[in-house]
Amino acid sequence: MSYLVLARKWRPNTFSNVVGQEHVLKALINGLDQGRLHHAFLFSGTRGVGKTTLARIFAKSLNCEQGVSSTPCGECQSCLEVDSGRFVDLIEVDAASRTKVDDTRELLDNVQYAPSRGRYKVYLIDEVHMLSTSSFNALLKTLEEPPPHVKFLFATTDPQKLPVTILSRCLQFNLRRLDIGQISGHLTTILKSEDIGFEPDALSAIAKAADGSMRDALSLLDQAISHGSGTVKSAKIHDMLGNISQQQLYQLIEALISCNGDAVIQQSQDLSVQGRDFVQVLNDLLSLFQRIATLQLVPDLNTTELEDADTLVSFSQQLSPELTQLFYQIALHGKRDLPYAADPKSGFEMTLLRMMHFQPADVTHHIETPSFPTPKSKPTEKKTAAKVNSKNKPAESTPTIEPPPTKPTVKVELAPEKAVESTTSASITTDNWLNLINSLKLTALARQLADNSAFVDFKDNNVTLAIAPELAHLASKKPQERLETGLSKSLGQTIKISFVDADTYQSSPTLATERAEHAVADQERAKASIHNDPTVDAIKSAFDARVIESTIKPIK
Repeated sequence: MSYLVLARKWRPNTFSNVVGQEHVLKALINGLDQGRLHHAFLFSGTRGVGKTTLARIFAKSLNCEQGVSSTPCGECQSCLEVDSGRFVDLIEVDAASRTKVDDTRELLDNVQYAPSRGRYKVYLIDEVHMLSTSSFNALLKTLEEPPPHVKFLFATTDPQKLPVTILSRCLQFNLRRLDIGQISGHLTTILKSEDIGFEPDALSAIAKAADGSMRDALSLLDQAISHGSGTVKSAKIHDMLGNISQQQLYQLIEALISCNGDAVIQQSQDLSVQGRDFVQVLNDLLSLFQRIATLQLVPDLNTTELEDADTLVSFSQQLSPELTQLFYQIALHGKRDLPYAADPKSGFEMTLLRMMHFQPADVTHHIETPSFPTPKSKPTEKKTAAKVNSKNKPAESTPTIEPPPTKPTVKVELAPEKAVESTTSASITTDNWLNLINSLKLTALARQLADNSAFVDFKDNNVTLAIAPELAHLASKKPQERLETGLSKSLGQTIKISFVDADTYQSSPTLATERAEHAVADQERAKASIHNDPTVDAIKSAFDARVIESTIKPIK
């Protein structure tokens, strides 16, 4: 007996067997069970998501000898013939090979005749967008006023190419790409039924490579079974697909974070020896950086459904958000430039070297704050750009002098005279509180909580902090736990935090208020610097101009 490929053997023959597409199934099932049947249906979506499969099941539901329903019996002659592709009243047409108007007219010549065997004559036209304009015009009249015994089922991967006159006469169903969990879950069911050994990570790799298509996943699974001599193993899958294993990917990220050039070059060499596709490796890096950036922006995100959630959380804490974005952009540009490199390996290595060379030298010792000056430090006065407008000329012809300002970027670092006490003393005081929390590496919400909390007391490893009532929402469970963890690591002991109302307790300043005060002081100094600048005075005199104070910004 000839071998039947998995994509055909496991093709769904009832609506209950279809994976995903619940939004389409609900509409079709309700229409069949309630007898509310339109005469034309359009199924659109990418390849391998079930367009033709749903159309065939729908045709079987219409012509089952037990009656029209969403649960055809699957045992009558009509059901068996539809499943085997021999049902005479199901006319399947590949529009890609029959695009001419004569083909369409020939097809429609028999529309007026009653079905030979079934209840309905069903026309299933695949890739309908490939029909010519003349063919669509020939189809239009029949589609507008079809005989009661005819149903049209259209499938397409590009609905935008269909004329609006056709679209307006069809019920349209957009089938979605299947997610990795849906695909890998179905593959698991198939392999258990086929009694074939497998590793879950291997199925996840196949599901990712399938890119939302169940048919592609089943074809890859067939290939994987052959490649693995009857089993589906992760190592064999990575060899077959030319992609990188998660463990290799994590090792590469660790080498980049630690700027370990030897390890990075060795990783690249290993990938080359293994025959990995460097474009796919960069795609995997991009995907990983995106997930890390998401965790950094939304630290309270539910990670239970994430693959290797603990590792991703660890990376999100080791990398700064700015460095994550930098890595992502470098990987994106590296992927774009890879075809122009001398060879893929050298292009890939240059991408990794950029990630290491372009890292700020003090990235692990400073916290970037884009709009506030250093707390407890003496701000530096610098001259600031100003716009100078004429008083006497119309607005549209006003001369404007704008020396290009540099967007301020302030590096906050601990003042030497107020360095955080060593972990051996393990104490927190009003004097060192601001510098202590400034030194902590915290995620977004925990950082907001720390910056807006004022020190009240420290006793028996318990820190009492005050927070304003309007900011009390910041002291939620997760940010508080992260702040406790950061303090515990810094002081070398377990720290617990409790909060009180800042309006009730006398407390020290917060880092946020310190920064705000410094910002106001810097702004006043910048204005004074502009108004006392001889060059600005000369420009004002020469052009009868004035300084627009709202444009003055301190430059650091």
